[in-house]
Amino acid sequence: MKCINFDERFADFTAKWMKEHRGEYKTYDEMEDDLPRVYTEFLNMPAKWLDGVTPGAYFTQFEDAKDLVDWMVQYCQKDIPVPDMLMEQIQAVGRPCEKRLLTLLRDESDAIPEEARMTAIGLLRDMGSTLPKMLYIQWQMNREMKDDLADNALDSLRDMGKEALQPMLENLNKANEAGQEALLDVLANFPGHENVYQLAVRLFEKNPNRRALFASYLAKLGDPRALPILIAAANEENCHYMDFIELRAAIEELGLKDLTIAATSLGSAHDPIAAYIEQGKVVGIQTSGIRGKMGEVVSAGKLKTPAIIRSHGGR
Repeated sequence: MKCINFDERFADFTAKWMKEHRGEYKTYDEMEDDLPRVYTEFLNMPAKWLDGVTPGAYFTQFEDAKDLVDWMVQYCQKDIPVPDMLMEQIQAVGRPCEKRLLTLLRDESDAIPEEARMTAIGLLRDMGSTLPKMLYIQWQMNREMKDDLADNALDSLRDMGKEALQPMLENLNKANEAGQEALLDVLANFPGHENVYQLAVRLFEKNPNRRALFASYLAKLGDPRALPILIAAANEENCHYMDFIELRAAIEELGLKDLTIAATSLGSAHDPIAAYIEQGKVVGIQTSGIRGKMGEVVSAGKLKTPAIIRSHGGR
């Protein structure tokens, strides 16, 4: 199969078009805005370099799944952009191409460029295919934290939703930590599974520098058992502001109410808690000092119970 660079052909077509029609445009922006129409004309105009076939119809002449998918691989091997029209034809052929794309992904040889694998994953996702779900889960089992191919597959697992839920749950505890974290990113959207909740809690406690991420997972899981550890983290004096914002959102999501905050001191870093006091969600405070907005709302009598101020060391 010949790998024609359709991008170059379109660039030549556009340059010629603009030269012939530049008098019709007042500004360069107007000309640029007209490019979609120019592209449509390019697709529908018979081309000598395609023996009179239009670019838009060229790949529709081919229906063999192996030929089409192998053609896509050849484009990647030669570092030529894969034409949209070829990918559209692969999707149009449907199931036979799904199977061929899955075969490609299972091929671990160096002959398959990563770009071809990434393209195959994208095509299968656009086709709504669930055929590769077990392969994608397998890729998460011993993955590295940074793995573009596994991340792309994870996006597809997310799109598969409940179709991939049970096998992900069954394999969650078998994965390495990077794989568990990756699967958690998807499984957090499906509350009610104890092993998922326990993993989210463990990773939250183990990774203090990434609490915002795991707090968001706990919020999605909607289990109120997570409230004490979230509140304790939010009350820490050295809690970073951005972490605090995510922790606050998670606490709100899980149903914060009638809480008493016990902290060494409360300052401007804890200003967002002032809103909870005004909303009646925080009803008590025990600390050595209150400053910032919290001090203002407490001084204004908006705390439901008297604040208890204790000096350091009981002095």
